[in-house]
Amino acid sequence: MHSKQIQKYLRSRAITTPWQLTGIGRSDFQATVVIPALAEAHSLPKTLASLTVNPVESLQQTLILCVINNRADATDEQQAESWQTLNWLQSNPCPQLNLAWVDAGSPGLELPEKEGVGLARKIGFDLSLRSLDWAQEPLLISLDADTLVDENYLPAIFSHFQQGGCGGATLPFRHQVGATAEEETAIRRYELYLRSYLFGLQQAGSPYAFHSIGSAFACRAAAYLKAGGMNRRSAAEDFYFLQQLAKTGGVEMLSGTLVRPSARFSARVPFGTGRVVQGQVEQGEMLFSFSSAASFAVLRDWLQLVAESWQSPAAALLTRAAEISPLFGEFLQGLDFLSNWQKLQRNHRHRQQFLTAFHGWFDALRTRQLLHRLEDRDSEITIGDSVGRLLAWGGYSGIDDERQQLLLLEKLQGVA
Repeated sequence: MHSKQIQKYLRSRAITTPWQLTGIGRSDFQATVVIPALAEAHSLPKTLASLTVNPVESLQQTLILCVINNRADATDEQQAESWQTLNWLQSNPCPQLNLAWVDAGSPGLELPEKEGVGLARKIGFDLSLRSLDWAQEPLLISLDADTLVDENYLPAIFSHFQQGGCGGATLPFRHQVGATAEEETAIRRYELYLRSYLFGLQQAGSPYAFHSIGSAFACRAAAYLKAGGMNRRSAAEDFYFLQQLAKTGGVEMLSGTLVRPSARFSARVPFGTGRVVQGQVEQGEMLFSFSSAASFAVLRDWLQLVAESWQSPAAALLTRAAEISPLFGEFLQGLDFLSNWQKLQRNHRHRQQFLTAFHGWFDALRTRQLLHRLEDRDSEITIGDSVGRLLAWGGYSGIDDERQQLLLLEKLQGVA
């Protein structure tokens, strides 16, 4: 990549102060693994230990960068863990790794109020850019401090991007076993939700059919710049970054390795895995809802209609959409579809350009909003029945048990 593009990003979008990368001085790495860590004194060593069993050749090419962070309003316990972790890192605990860190928790270096994991990831990615060998198409890899990886984690990522393809990739994952039977049931049900949602998107033909897990994605560093870098959201930063990456460089699913995020409770973000597991176990409520085969069928019909009728007048498309589903017609009207469709047609005269721009407008967020809008919240259908109908719609009939459904979806999504 041309150095001017890198310098432009560093000047206009990167976060480079007041934080600093400490512990390593090389600038010839082919990849950086960025690990945000908030009160992770007990789990981070396990994550790093899982990395050390990767091949020496892969480890020599890779910078492992831990962003030890907390806000100024962090609890005394969180601040103490930050100090403990920083002191531990300075003791050279993993000589097999090219280990570096960023202090984003000491007085004067804390994250600003209301900031969180999005900013921590961004600090790590941005500060590592100068440590990469840009002549070798370097990579940026996202991991979490409570996540374990396989011994072929780095080789699988390197191999995937060496074969060409998109600018970004998501990795297969399976959460670790829950600490109690209740936690285990909760995390597997949440995984069933995630995997059935991805399955539905795939059947509908959505270009956003990939998981958004912060500990399970990677991208080319050049694609990171093109996407404008990581956002600063305190939650769902992975979802929004991958959505933008899909628009600018593409995202595909990588295979051949597995990451294992924690299934623990967590109050670090307002929503996410830790929150939904805790909600199921302690309050007996699900903070997520399964989308039906009927809803995904509406999405499929819409995407097919757009592909076939991209030159049709906006009013005609809106009428057809209402015929597919009255709720969908109302949804499009709420998005000011008529003027947006006309704008897309004015600016994009060729089919592929038009469809690319359309999917930039009707993106992963609008897809999720549509599926949420279409669901009947009063339905008494069980989760097993709902997922069973979705699987049958996708060609896998007769599977009504949640455990068997999850096993099938894991297999289909690259989980060995």
